Order: sequence, then C-alpha cells, then structure tokens
Amino acid sequence: MRSRFSAFGRGDEAYLLRTWHPATRPRLIGLDPATRWVRLEVLQSTDGSAFHTGGAVRFRAHYLERGRVGCLEEHSRFVVLDGAWLYVGPLGAGSGSP
Repeated sequence: MRSRFSAFGRGDEAYLLRTWHPATRPRLIGLDPATRWVRLEVLQSTDGSAFHTGGAVRFRAHYLERGRVGCLEEHSRFVVLDGAWLYVGPLGAGSGSP
C-alpha cells in the first residue's frame, strides 16, 4: 500500500500497473500532474503477512489539486500472485483508488 502511494506521488504509472492485479488492471491510469499526493494514513489492515495470500487495507490518502485540499478514503483488497502483493480493487461501493 505504501509503495503504491509513493508511486502515485512520483507519477510512476509503470509501477502502479505492475502492482495491479491483471484481472482488474486498467490499460492506462492517466495520472493528473496537477494532483500532489501529500500524506497517507493507514487506518486498518487485515491479514497481509507473509503467511497470508490476501489482505485488506483501509486508508486515507490526502492530496492537493489546483490549490484545493482533498482526501480519498478506500478499503482496498490485495492478493499475492506469483510471490508479489497486487492491488485488486476497492471493497464495497463508493470507493476511489490509489
């Protein structure tokens, strides 16, 4: 989760696509250079250790966009595929994505 947030902050679309599960991965992300990701709060995590094959992270990602403060909150699902943790997507309705 933290590495993906950092990738959003650096605008590293290649890393974001590599760490996105192939079943839900978009062709392109289309990052907005006017958005600056400034802080990540991990609110809750479930499973996700070396002994698990899946897990979930609830987080708040704070950003600035064209001088306005914003916050994205999501409860995300991750799974292990070929030894790597991959983002699958949000759990529940109404969530956005990093």
